[in-house]
Amino acid sequence: MATKAAHKRLLREHQTLSTNPPPFISAHPSEHNILEWHYILTGPPQTPYEGGQYWGTLVFPPDYPFAPPAIRMHTQSGRFRCNERLCLSISDFHPKSFNPAWEVSTILLGVQSFMTSEEMTTGSIGGSDAQRREFARQTRWYNSTGNGSTTRKLGESAAQHTAKPAAQQSSNKWSFGGRDGGAKFREEWPELDEENWKSMEAENIDPQTGKSVKSPGDGQGSHSAEATKSATGSQTGAREVHAAGQAGQGWLGRNWGKMAIAAVFLYVLAARLLSDVN
Repeated sequence: MATKAAHKRLLREHQTLSTNPPPFISAHPSEHNILEWHYILTGPPQTPYEGGQYWGTLVFPPDYPFAPPAIRMHTQSGRFRCNERLCLSISDFHPKSFNPAWEVSTILLGVQSFMTSEEMTTGSIGGSDAQRREFARQTRWYNSTGNGSTTRKLGESAAQHTAKPAAQQSSNKWSFGGRDGGAKFREEWPELDEENWKSMEAENIDPQTGKSVKSPGDGQGSHSAEATKSATGSQTGAREVHAAGQAGQGWLGRNWGKMAIAAVFLYVLAARLLSDVN
C-alpha cells in the first residue's frame, strides 16, 4: 500500500500527465492500485518503431519517490523482452542512482530514449530495423488479442465476446502482455482497444494470426476478369479471322468458273500466238 506521500505525489503526477503529456507518451495509474501505472509509448517518427503502440507498466514502491519503479514492456518490440524488468538507471535495478525529483514523465522519457538507442542492458535485445518495423506494424493486433490468444472474432463486439479475466488465464501476473487474450489491455485501455479492433476489421486482420485474410474471390476477381477479357479478345479475333477466311472462300466459290474460263482463254490465245510466230 502506498504511503500518504506517495499517493499524493502520484495523484499530482497523473493530473500533470493528463493535461500536458510529453510527445508520444500516455500513462495512467490502474483503477485498482495507484502504485501500478500503465503507459503507452507511440513509436517516434524516423525510427524503426514509428507508429507502433508499445504498452508497458511502472510498478512503484510504497515509498516513492524515494525509490524507483520496476519497468516492464508488454508489447513485442524487437528491443525489449516482453514482461521482463528493465535494468535502467531510472528503474529499481539502481535504487541508489534514482533522484526523487524525477517524475513519471521523466521516467517514461528515459524509457523512450533508451528504446530508440542501441545500448544493451538486462531485459533488452538486439534486432534488425526490418524486424522492428514489422513488430511495430503488428503492435495493435498484439496488444488487443494477447498475441493471438483471443477467441474473439472479427465483427464481434467486446460486449458480445465473453472471456475469462486475465488473472484466471495466467498464473503469472506479468505475462498478460502475451497470452491473456488481450483482457488486461482492454481493461486498462478500452478506447484504444476498440480502435485497434476497428483497425483490424478494416484491414481484415485475422485475430488469431495477425495476418491479412483475403475475402473469397480477392485476387481472383481481377484475374478472372482479365482471363475473361483475354478469352473474349481471342474469340473475337478468331471470329474475325474465320470471317475473313469465309469471305475469301466465298469469293473464290462464287467466281471459280469465270476464273477457269479466263485461264483456258489465255492458254488458247498464247498457243495461237506461238503458232503464228512459227
